[in-house]
Parts: sequence; C-alpha cells; structure tokens
Amino acid sequence: MRNYLLFDLDGTLTDPKEGITNSVAYALAYFGIEVKEKEELIPFIGPPLTDSFREFYGFSMEQSLVAVEKYREYFSDRGIFENRVYDGILPLLKELKEAGKTLILATSKPTVYARQIVEKFGLAEYLSDVQGSELDGTRVKKAEVIQKALKDNGIENLQNAIMVGDRKHDILGAHQVGLQAVGVLFGYGSVEELTLAGADYLTADLEELRRCLLNLS
Repeated sequence: MRNYLLFDLDGTLTDPKEGITNSVAYALAYFGIEVKEKEELIPFIGPPLTDSFREFYGFSMEQSLVAVEKYREYFSDRGIFENRVYDGILPLLKELKEAGKTLILATSKPTVYARQIVEKFGLAEYLSDVQGSELDGTRVKKAEVIQKALKDNGIENLQNAIMVGDRKHDILGAHQVGLQAVGVLFGYGSVEELTLAGADYLTADLEELRRCLLNLS
C-alpha cells in the first residue's frame, strides 16, 4: 500500500499565481524589465527560480541569484500570502489522513516559506513533515527535496510512497529517486508536459486524485 504521500505545494495544494507573478515582476523591474501582462510569468510557478530566470530571460547565474534576492524582498513581505488553497484540498487531506496515509510536503520553495504558508492556510495539521529548499540555494532540485523527505521519514521501501505534483519537475524528480508520481491537471502543467515527463498516473480533478490515492496498491 502507498501509505506515504508526498505532495508538491504550488499548483498542487494551493494556487500561488498572484504572489509568485507579483514577486517575479518586482525582481525583473530591478533589471529594468517591465512586465505588462502578469500571465506571461506563470511558467515561473513550480520550477526552481534560478532555472526560470536563466531559461526565460537569459540571465547569467550571477544575475539569477540577484533576481532571486529581489524576488524574496517582495515575496517574504507580501507575496507569500497572496495565495489560496484549492477548493476541496482541505477535506481531501483530512480524508487521506483519516484513511491512515502519512502526508508529507515536498516543495522546491524554501522550507521557511513553506512552513509559514501551510500554517497560515490550515494545511499544517494534516502534514507530518514539511520539506523544501534552503535560502542559501541548496537543495532546490526536486529530487534532492524528495530524497531528504524519504530519509528523514525513514522510508526505505519506495513501493510504499508516491509523489503528487503538477509540473514535470515533480515527475522527473520522483523518478530520479525511484518513486512513481501522480500528475495533477488542475495546476500549471499540461497533459503534454506531464505525459512527456512520464507521469505514472494523471488526474484531471480532485475527485480523480482522491480515487487514485485511496485505491493505489
């Protein structure tokens, strides 16, 4: 039985679009880049920020690190709570926990921010552990976060755990450490993205996700 369920945060449990896009726009403004449509910044939701600044704006690693610092100026003050829990997530987590599942957060977001978010929005009571990246830029890759979650929770039998996320990084990170992964389509990843990443299961909505997680063998 899959008794350990590892969840991504952004785009899986919560919709962080407002806070993340506002924070990215703030960082880009420091470099003189004006963003007219915040929708253009949606691809920043999910992947590590340094990767996204380099991929989408051609920043050097040095520029990306500065951009992340500027991003955090806005995010830590305002953007962190410009967020909302997806409808139905809290009842789902409650049901899964009552069914005997151990729920663990595994996010590329810095752990210090992730803990504040899950406390603020009522998610913390259902989570046995919160794992994320470090503010110094270490452990930002999803595989590294998942690996630490497995180690810290004493999960040695990988057939007893599964990752749930909305972007290819969640799927690829899970596979790198030997876990299967559920891709959710109510977040920010497309069917094509998650399929190409090799998602073992795809769920279109919360009800499909519920049935999937409760019936996994």
